[in-house]
Amino acid sequence: MSSGTLSEQEQKLREDLARRREAVQIRQSQISSDEREEQRRLHWMRCPKCGSELAEVQFRAVKVDKCFSCNGVFLDDGELEQLTGKPGWFDSMLRFFKG
Repeated sequence: MSSGTLSEQEQKLREDLARRREAVQIRQSQISSDEREEQRRLHWMRCPKCGSELAEVQFRAVKVDKCFSCNGVFLDDGELEQLTGKPGWFDSMLRFFKG
């Protein structure tokens, strides 16, 4: 695969993500503040995969959200970037969270 093709594919993916982000923002702007608060109350620190309660776990210098029910690990905005800037982060994460 040529780098030109990769750039074209990346551009298409970025455009798709931008469309999805905009659609979500439009839907969110149409939700009342009461509805938004109810969603937050129902879903705050709940696993998006199985619905169990999430626990904050310190991994390196980042607090990540861990579900001890399904073993899912969830990152808040910016946490992946914090982790990937550290050498060996992926292998360390696999060892740390291995269920």
